[in-house]
Amino acid sequence: MTELRTHAAEIAEQFSDHVDVTEDEVESKLQQLVEEYQVPLDEATRSVRNSYLEAAGIEREEISQGGSDQVLVNEINQDEQWVDLRVKLVDLWDPRSDSISQVGLLGDESGTIKFVAFKTSELEKLTEGKCYELSNVVTDEYEGTYSVKLNRTTTITEIDEAVEVGDNSDTVEGALVDVQSGSGLVKRCPEDDCTRVLQNGRCAEHGEVDGEFDLRIKAVLDDGHEVQDVIFNREATEALTGIELDEAKQLAKDALDTTVVADEMRADILGRYFTVTGPTLGRYVLANEFDQHDGPADAESVLIKARSI
Repeated sequence: MTELRTHAAEIAEQFSDHVDVTEDEVESKLQQLVEEYQVPLDEATRSVRNSYLEAAGIEREEISQGGSDQVLVNEINQDEQWVDLRVKLVDLWDPRSDSISQVGLLGDESGTIKFVAFKTSELEKLTEGKCYELSNVVTDEYEGTYSVKLNRTTTITEIDEAVEVGDNSDTVEGALVDVQSGSGLVKRCPEDDCTRVLQNGRCAEHGEVDGEFDLRIKAVLDDGHEVQDVIFNREATEALTGIELDEAKQLAKDALDTTVVADEMRADILGRYFTVTGPTLGRYVLANEFDQHDGPADAESVLIKARSI
């Protein structure tokens, strides 16, 4: 069975109790998106699944998902995977939307992962520092970064056993040799459960939306032997470049072009030598901490490479 046919079979099975749907019909929709419009299969699958959710008038968590697997948080490597976790609530953050009940960080022996619970799910509140078994949570992925969402089918059981939280942080260093496309002043999807960066004013999941400005840098560090992709979020980007969000928006407004922000940042940081510490998610290290310093004696060739890019 082809991968496309497999996705079609999964969608047809999920919605068989809600709408009149066949594997052939779903496969035809996926094939049109993938082959005619060159949409990546994962994105096409989300789009088709969302169309059936809308047609059935149901929420995502109401569709049949089958059994959930018990996993460690660092084993999560698929979008929309239904899993069970045994975790400790490490940290709670202030929700950025009134629709969010709780948002924070869960951890187990393998590391940590972000979680979100929405008010519409009407779940009991988790308490920072306590340990839980969470059954039937759904994974989410954005640019290689995974998180989990609690939903109305999630079962929360507080446990007495202590869950040790491991450190999944890595430390990398090298000359910053490239600032990649998608850096600088960007716009993110404003939907409550989405932080995707817009492409030409469109979110891959929610379509055309009015985005919210943000800052980030997608950089490449090179130590002379290997390269590592690193992402700096808004806070880290402001600290790294000295350019805050309001200043970046003014720069773009004056130039009538958002790319000037990345250009100015690139000119300031390219070729500098950094040590960066943070969790590795997919191909990226997320820069929780960083330090600029003189590189080792053999860094000269790397710096020359940076200046030549």
